[in-house]
Amino acid sequence: MTNSCIYNGTVIHKRYKPKTHFFKYSVFSLLLDLSELELLNDKIRFFSFNKFNLISFFEKDHGNRDGTSLVNWVKNYLKKNQIETENIKIKLLCYPRIFGYVFNPLSVFFVYNKNKKLVSILYEVKNTFGEQHTYVFRVDSENNLIQNNCSKKFHVSPFIQMECNYFFKILKPGERLSIIIDQYDPTGKILFASQDGNKANLTGKELIKSYLKHPLMTFKIISAIHFEAFKLWIKGIKLVKKKLKIKNNITVEN
Repeated sequence: MTNSCIYNGTVIHKRYKPKTHFFKYSVFSLLLDLSELELLNDKIRFFSFNKFNLISFFEKDHGNRDGTSLVNWVKNYLKKNQIETENIKIKLLCYPRIFGYVFNPLSVFFVYNKNKKLVSILYEVKNTFGEQHTYVFRVDSENNLIQNNCSKKFHVSPFIQMECNYFFKILKPGERLSIIIDQYDPTGKILFASQDGNKANLTGKELIKSYLKHPLMTFKIISAIHFEAFKLWIKGIKLVKKKLKIKNNITVEN
C-alpha cells in the first residue's frame, strides 16, 4: 500500500455574469506522493515516471517545467515562506498524462511536516497559452477545511478580467476530495469552479478501471475548454485582451 491514490469524480464550472454558463464533466486525478514515483514506476505496469506509457507522470509538466526536481522546487519556495523543509512529505494532485498528453488547468501541492501536519498548499494554475502561475500559501489551521484567498495575478480565461479575487476552499485529502474556487470581480461573484472525487488505491487494477471510464480524458479536457469558450463567444461575452506574457511565475501569498 502506498501513500499515493486515485480520485474519481467531477469538475463543475458555473459562470454567473454577464451571462450564465454551466458545464460539468467526469475526471480522475492522481494524488502522488513525490517520494514514491520511482516505486510506482516499478510496481504498476501501465504507469511510468518520466517515460511514455499508457498513463504517465513527467516532472517537466510542473514546477520549473524543465525536468528538474519538483521536491527541490517546492522546498525553495517553502523557505521563502519561512516553512521548515526538513523531513517534509509532498503530495501533488494532478491529471496524469494519457498516451503522452496532459493539460492541467489546476494542480495542487500539499506539503506535510514530519508530524504529518499539513503546513502549506501550492495552487499551480495553467492557461492554454503555455503559461503558469503558482500561488503559495502557509497553512496554520488544524481544521479539515482550508480556506485561502488572494488577488488574481495571472490571465486564465480570455473572458474574465484581471481585476478579480480568488477564494479557495479545500478539504484535506482523505476518503473524499473537494476543491472549490469562487472568483469575484468588483461587482460581485462571477465564477464558481469545483472538483470533487472519491478515493481509490493507486494500483494497476484501479488505474486501469479509472482509465477505462475516461479513456481520452486529457484530450477531452483541452477540447472541452475550447468548446466552452466557443459557446461563451456565441453568447456574446466579450474577449478580454491579454496584457502580460508570463511563462512561469510564482507568488508567496502569506
